[in-house]
Amino acid sequence: MTDIQPSQRVTVRVPAKINLELAVGPRGDDGFHPLATVFHAVSLYDRITVTPAPDWSVTTVGPYADLVPDNQDNLAVRAAKLLASRAVELGAESQPGPVAVVMDKHIPVAAGMAGGSADAAGVLLACADLWDLALLREDLEPLAAELGSDVPFLLHGGNAVGTGRGDEVSPVLSRGEVHWVLWLSTDEGLSTPEVYAEFDRLHEGDEVPMPELSAELMTALRTMDPDAVGAALRNDLQAASISLQPRLAEVIDAGLELGARGALISGSGPTVAFVVASQAEALDLSMGLAARGPKGDIVRVTGPVAGATVVDSRGPGPSLGLA
Repeated sequence: MTDIQPSQRVTVRVPAKINLELAVGPRGDDGFHPLATVFHAVSLYDRITVTPAPDWSVTTVGPYADLVPDNQDNLAVRAAKLLASRAVELGAESQPGPVAVVMDKHIPVAAGMAGGSADAAGVLLACADLWDLALLREDLEPLAAELGSDVPFLLHGGNAVGTGRGDEVSPVLSRGEVHWVLWLSTDEGLSTPEVYAEFDRLHEGDEVPMPELSAELMTALRTMDPDAVGAALRNDLQAASISLQPRLAEVIDAGLELGARGALISGSGPTVAFVVASQAEALDLSMGLAARGPKGDIVRVTGPVAGATVVDSRGPGPSLGLA
């Protein structure tokens, strides 16, 4: 085991994501659908702190704490164990010991915003710093991909194209930022497998084409013009999400009638993202949605933002920051 003092700890901040476009292909023999998606990291964050401990553990605080499992199946614990198991081959002198993970959770659970994947990315970065592994983010990508299709993107943030199962990520150049209003469900979330099953049911007998991204969105991202971005938003899972939770259609209609430049359900939902042109428009839309309903939490964010970032490091060496 490495000689780590109990006072050492590392804290990482990691963002949520929304999918500006999600093109879904036909279900394969392995049960998975090929995807083409544009990831967009937004300024809604979880904070992850890791410290050396006698045993592996995870504790969750924050508004969504009661929805997160606190056992060894938690993706954050799995991420820490996976990196520990590969640490020697990645340059450590010996295998690190257990850590205690504390998650301050502000990204909603089962909401199509990759909250669990964000936490896994944050733990990979935090443990790499704590254990003084001289790694770049690219070195963590293979481990991230083993944990989930969204995890590699959340190491980097920004805007990126995801293909395959979403885990083959390449950055998208863009300039400026976009303002968003997020409507977050305060009731039951949506299970990603359940939404894909509903997608298959709705397309039974149809010939689903292989996924392709639109040139319109790529063009819009170069300038981050809110009208162009809003017009190019697309989610092939949206109809399935609305089929399972019909009130999502009411949310979308309400936001568009109140002046949003565009709207879509993020990922498998049920989060609804509205693009607006300014902070003032975001505030007006937030107030309008709150007054009109349906009931939900309403958050104003911007994007794109950086991915997982070390914000406090008291590890065995100076903070690497992991470029």
